[in-house]
Amino acid sequence: MAKKYTFLDSPEWPKIVENIKGVMVSDGIMATLLDWERVLDEADIYAFKNWKLGELVDGPVVSKYSVSCTLMWPKRLMPDPRGAKRLSPLGCKTKFKRTTIKVPIQIESPDDYQPGTHYPKLIDRDVWLINITIPKKLMNDIREGSIDIADQNIELEDLEDAYARDYDTAEVKDGQGDQQPAAGMGMGLGDMGLGAPPGGAPGGPPPL
Repeated sequence: MAKKYTFLDSPEWPKIVENIKGVMVSDGIMATLLDWERVLDEADIYAFKNWKLGELVDGPVVSKYSVSCTLMWPKRLMPDPRGAKRLSPLGCKTKFKRTTIKVPIQIESPDDYQPGTHYPKLIDRDVWLINITIPKKLMNDIREGSIDIADQNIELEDLEDAYARDYDTAEVKDGQGDQQPAAGMGMGLGDMGLGAPPGGAPGGPPPL
């Protein structure tokens, strides 16, 4: 059986643009995305460095039992892998990949266009991609205020208390001296922000 290639295998800028357009014009897709993102929020992964800076580049891809999305970060702003570990006990799967993607440059002069076109030139950027697959049942349970782990029903308030105890026993370093840029103008899941597209690019995240 031939392998099914995904965005994680071959990231392309036009696919990002089309994906974000699809999310923005569909209430159903947006609702699914919000349920997916709610799991990340309840797992407190945004407490870990750089997770709020992730931008949606692919998904939500809905299958029979799960929903997956792919997020992107600049290489120098890799999210703390400990954040992803919060999702494992909940039955979620995560895949990290460091790769490159061609992104359009900001238009500042006629020389910034591809010859004979009205499209901006493209440059390679090193990025991190993280694909997160979340069970539909988990998304539904969290929406309703509780989750099932190993046949035990756990209220979300109790789960938050357990995470708080983890924080008390494990030091989380956050690089106090590091400066982090503001979240990009694409679809950032930390606050579900939607902003203006970069010059010459019809929607989607800005050049990294």
